[in-house]
Amino acid sequence: MPRQTLTDSFARHREQDRAQGLFELESDRVLEVNLDGRVWMKVGAMIAYRGAMTFTREGLFNQGLGNALKKIVTFEGGWLTKAEGRGKLYLADGAKKLSILELRDESLWINGTDLLAFQDGLSHDIRLMRKISSVLHGGLFNVKVAGNGLVAVGTHGLPLALAVTPSLPVYTDPNATVAWSGGLEPELKTDLQFKTFLGRGSGESFQKVFRGEGFVLVQPYEKNLGGQR
Repeated sequence: MPRQTLTDSFARHREQDRAQGLFELESDRVLEVNLDGRVWMKVGAMIAYRGAMTFTREGLFNQGLGNALKKIVTFEGGWLTKAEGRGKLYLADGAKKLSILELRDESLWINGTDLLAFQDGLSHDIRLMRKISSVLHGGLFNVKVAGNGLVAVGTHGLPLALAVTPSLPVYTDPNATVAWSGGLEPELKTDLQFKTFLGRGSGESFQKVFRGEGFVLVQPYEKNLGGQR
């Protein structure tokens, strides 16, 4: 392996200021936030910062009693951190590949485990998964962000965006489903047969069905109770 001097190594890996605004990708796995005010991020996402900042974990009742009860049930009380101040903030999420999405008076549902950060001013609401199959397949809760602003999501590998039309619904593995248009209401489709319980099923017994007009974002990765497949 070729050796590098400290100067060469620093030059190769140093940050790049691309002047792209509030959110910019420092690399495909690190988000740079050019902070001058406030931003919301997942708890534990900060890996470094420069400047004067304070970090406050979201209180259990910040979003009202309804969301507080959802957080208690999902064990996700205070799952967001508010960063305030001025400087450069660097975020990451388990070495996931990151994407920046811009909402223009739009709304977006995101799997709670895949949301990294969003711009202050966007509203957010939590939806608890109601069926036990949803809890076991695809996470305990989803987050709806709405308004005008930027959202950063993390995926295992490069995501794939699939168009949903009235004539062409989209079926997804709940574990691979990352986000979808705010106007879509996914249904849970089950295909449980006797051979499934005997261990000879296809392994695709649960699917999410998206009907209407919009898009669904999926990742080339599936989480399950036994780990990565």
